[in-house]
Parts: sequence; C-alpha cells; structure tokens
Amino acid sequence: MGLFWRMGYDGASMDALTSAMGISRSSLYQSFGDKETLFLRAVEHYARTRLAPLLDVLNGGGDFKTDLAAFMEAVVCHATADPDRLGCLVASVLSDAAGSDPRLRSELGNRFATVESRIAARIERAQTVGDFPLDADTSAVAAVIGAIARGMMLSGRAGVSAQKLRATGAAAVAMVAGSAVL
Repeated sequence: MGLFWRMGYDGASMDALTSAMGISRSSLYQSFGDKETLFLRAVEHYARTRLAPLLDVLNGGGDFKTDLAAFMEAVVCHATADPDRLGCLVASVLSDAAGSDPRLRSELGNRFATVESRIAARIERAQTVGDFPLDADTSAVAAVIGAIARGMMLSGRAGVSAQKLRATGAAAVAMVAGSAVL
C-alpha cells in the first residue's frame, strides 16, 4: 500500500513492488494475479484501515457542526501527517490510475459512493434531531462535503500546508453547517 501511495500506480514498478514486499515476481503473480489486482487489494486494505476510521469521526457524538468540523480536521491530519503518504490513496492515486481503465474507474466510483453514503447517513441523523434542515438534499450535500474533502486530500498531496487546509475545512463547515467566522 505504501509504495503505491508514495509512487503512484504507474510509478510502482513490478521490481519495486517485489522488492518492497520481499517476494519474487512469480510469487506476486501467484498471490495476486497481476499488478492491478494487488493495487485493488491495497485500496481495499486502505479503505478498511484508513478511510473507515476517518469517516467514523463523523459520528463523534457532538452536534452535526461539531462532528463535521472534527471530520475536516481529521482530513487535514490525514492529508498532511506523513510526508511519505501525503493525500489519500483513493483521491490521489486511484483517481490518477483510473483514467480509461473500467475496473479502476468502477472501484473509484464505488469508493466515492461509500464515502458520500456515510456522510449522507450522518446528515440524515442530524435532520432527525433538528440539527440540519429537513428539506436539504442529503445526497447533494454529502457529495459537496465529499468533493471538498477529496480536494483537500489532493491539495495536501501537492504540498499545501495544514494551516491552509484547516482554513478550507473551516470554510466548508461554515458553508454547510452554519455561520462560522471565516
């Protein structure tokens, strides 16, 4: 996972992958079939170990605005904390690799949909307690939040500072969840 994250899908050569994994090419092919399947397994592992905990922050137990602010802070930390793994494996590497590859494009769409579904579920919960307008289109708002989070991840990969990303996150919270001083 780390090599793909650091070097990108195309940049992670079979030699680099086998070296990093400490296995021969034949073992890699026997275990995974091909590089694309290995990458998709890495994406699956990433989704379980990195994305799921990030999304869990949305259910921190506060009101919607507080939980959304905590989520945006978690996005900033995720995007900038490790200089060898800047950004997001899905938003950065899978997006880049998807191109015209139908299998990778499908995986990308599924990962985006999963994230937006989790965000929409949190918005719906906020609606039931009167913490978010009942007439809001939860899917559309979730798509906006997801797009902002992905943009922040890409910006982190490009070297944008945590301070600037925090300002972006605060603006997003203010736009989506109410008036905060920007």
